Amino acid sequence: MIVEAFLRWAETAKAGDRARAANALGRAYLQSEMAAAERAAAEMALTFLLDDPSPKVRLALAEAISWSPNAPRAIILSLAADQPEIACHAVTCSPLLSDADLVDLATSGSEVTRMLIAARGTISRSVSAALAEIGEDETVLCLLENNGAVIAPYSLKRIAERLGHHCEIRNLLLARWDLPAHARQLLTQHVRVALVNLPLAQATIDPNRLHRISREANEAAVVSIAGDLTPPEISDLVEHLRVSGHLTPSFLMHALCSGKVEFFAAAIVNLTGCDERRVRSILATGRMHAVRALYESAGLARDISVIFVEATLLWREASKNLAATMLGDVCDMLLEKFRRHGTRDAAQELLETVERLHIAEQRQHARAYAQVTSLAAA
Repeated sequence: MIVEAFLRWAETAKAGDRARAANALGRAYLQSEMAAAERAAAEMALTFLLDDPSPKVRLALAEAISWSPNAPRAIILSLAADQPEIACHAVTCSPLLSDADLVDLATSGSEVTRMLIAARGTISRSVSAALAEIGEDETVLCLLENNGAVIAPYSLKRIAERLGHHCEIRNLLLARWDLPAHARQLLTQHVRVALVNLPLAQATIDPNRLHRISREANEAAVVSIAGDLTPPEISDLVEHLRVSGHLTPSFLMHALCSGKVEFFAAAIVNLTGCDERRVRSILATGRMHAVRALYESAGLARDISVIFVEATLLWREASKNLAATMLGDVCDMLLEKFRRHGTRDAAQELLETVERLHIAEQRQHARAYAQVTSLAAA
């Protein structure tokens, strides 16, 4: 009888009064002891309020019941699909919304709805995957900043692919310990594009030189990443680089001269299709002709395969000397040997790359020396 009287009263009451009544009825439903018939009637009244033309009424109802696991699920689902200022209470805090509900809301709702989902206290992998796939910048930022969100490596990669050009998103991704290596490589590509597109860089640096600088910086970043990976991660990164066309001779030479042996061996295995044990055996102890045949089966032309063979032999010697600086020593000896021989085209270009690596390494050592000297003088 009380509920029936409430419904009759609601037909003529003002919006503010209806909102207060909706809030009171919602709290009473959750907190008061009711007989089964009374509870069913109260739920019917709450359902009736979902059609109230005033957003104030629906908002008051959402504020009263969204937090509770005992609220009627059908009403929570309806509130979650309402306009954003009403939906926010149900979407952000209702424990009744399942992962499937949240994925449906993310797919069918607005970007504001997706941001509300990204702000929930806890977010599962499946919900994070949906947001990573379709969320825009602000939603993904909210997701990455949410410590309660569980984000699978695949979803992190999708974010890197879709939104790696966004500086804040890129920084949040790079700060994560669980970011996959191939996603890090994608982000270095975005940094490279950002560098090339800088107005100041375009105005002051020749376009060809700018593209070369950005390419070499990208290669150096990926080689650095490769040094800290587990074998499965190395295989994934190598495959990603091969598919994207980044396993170039200059990149492979950079990895070899830097002593990233695990990564370099995985790249040769990938390019040749040979057994991993055999590749490693040839690289470590194989004779010159066997090493050269291996590199040519990887697709390296005859005129540059000889440089790779020599770099491999130099790497073997340098690896025996614990005091050696791998990159500097191999580059220096490689340049000294081939300066005496006339080279051209691809071989000359590869040696120029080696020389630039050598110069960069010398400058890095000079900076380190200056810093140590300065500290000692202080």
